[in-house]
This record gives sequence, C-alpha cells and structure tokens, in this order.
Amino acid sequence: MIRHCVFARFRNDVGDGERKAIHADLEALRQVIDGMDTVQFSANVSPEPFARGFTHGFTIDFRDAAARDAYLVHEAHQRAGARLVAALEGGTDGLMVFDLDLTKK
Repeated sequence: MIRHCVFARFRNDVGDGERKAIHADLEALRQVIDGMDTVQFSANVSPEPFARGFTHGFTIDFRDAAARDAYLVHEAHQRAGARLVAALEGGTDGLMVFDLDLTKK
C-alpha cells in the first residue's frame, strides 16, 4: 500500500468553504480511479514547532504504486490539483508531497 501524504499552506484569503470544496474534489476521485482508497483531511494539530508554515494536510491510501501512478496522470486529478495549487501560498511552493510505501518493512 502507498500512503500519499500532502501538506499545504493555504493563502489567508482562502476560506473554510473553498478548502472543503477542494477536499470534496479529491474525495470524488475515488469514484474514477481504481485502487484509490481512504482519503483523510485535517488541519495541523501538532504541538511541535516543526510545521514550517504548513497548516493543513491530507493522506490518500492507494492499493499499490500502479494505482498511485494512475492517479497522478488522471485528468480529474490534474483539475483537482490545479484548484488546490491555486489556493496555496506561492502556488506549488505552498505544497509538500511525500509518499510512504507501507508494504515494505
């Protein structure tokens, strides 16, 4: 299983409604991308001082790397990703992505 971790710095003028709409766009991808499983969203709640300005994050679990790779190039993901990036501080500078392979020990 691949866990796709995304951390975001939303612009100050992006309200809760727009963040929820972006989340809904990403959640809807489960209906069109085979092997895309759980999607979880949250604001950062860590008491540690290491967030580097990233205020929100989400994870998406994929059956395997092939499912993740299909998601990356899917046109629906490209549209949802563009909406996310447009809402971030500095565009892609407000984004960090990290994938974990949970099948390897």
